Amino acid sequence: MPTAGEPAPRVSLHLLGGFQLLHDDTPVVVPRGLQRVIALIGLRPAATRSHLAGLLWSETPEERALSSLRTALWRLRQDPCCPLRTDGDTVRLGPTVRLDVDDLVETAALVREGAVPRGATGAGRHDLLPGWYDDWVLLERERLRQLRLHMLEELAGNHLDAGRHGEALEAALEAMAAEPLRETPHRLVVRIHLAEGNAFEAVHSFYVYRDLLLRELRLEPSPAMTALLDDTLAPIRRASRSDPPPRRTDRTAKPAPRAPAAPSPPPSMPRSTR
Repeated sequence: MPTAGEPAPRVSLHLLGGFQLLHDDTPVVVPRGLQRVIALIGLRPAATRSHLAGLLWSETPEERALSSLRTALWRLRQDPCCPLRTDGDTVRLGPTVRLDVDDLVETAALVREGAVPRGATGAGRHDLLPGWYDDWVLLERERLRQLRLHMLEELAGNHLDAGRHGEALEAALEAMAAEPLRETPHRLVVRIHLAEGNAFEAVHSFYVYRDLLLRELRLEPSPAMTALLDDTLAPIRRASRSDPPPRRTDRTAKPAPRAPAAPSPPPSMPRSTR
């Protein structure tokens, strides 16, 4: 524990990309079973002890699950680097602990309000606790994935409305890399290219996505995405309808073969003279 006048240690908990607990930038070794306890408390700060025990030991009777939770909390409190704080029937992270998931949530909230936070494009780039398959992890992982996708799309839209086409394209491509089959970022890429006056890039991006969708899901892009290119492709469509098809001339055709000439009669044999 820090003495009076000594600054409190910086504690940070990282769950995106894998579990890591840092104490003044020094990694703290935590057994896998206790990692699950800390991670769940970080993701569910308002959960009661009964709820935490039920999620962590779902196949165990309630009394035994609560006993396991009490044992795990006691073991964690023996470590001076313990990041937890007990508040009545709830357990949460200490007020000085920095959680990377909170950084993603706060960044998404700022983008939703129209701001452009520094480093927003790279926020939450890694999955939550990869390799963990608890039901509560899978649920939180999908929630954060959707949160990040919408944040990137909103960020691209904010940049596009402000005329910052390069930044808009970067955010849209980041969302596209996170979910290649999702239409919204592809639609944003087409809009950005059209806003820049790059008709070829817009049409190319549309057909790249169309081919991907047909190949993977046997689906077509939505009418909303197709409509983005109506004005761009309208002159080409009108020209193709109004111009008559060129007449085909076969310059390589061979002349018809001539009829064979009638054979000449054989010459008559001279008469013999006696």
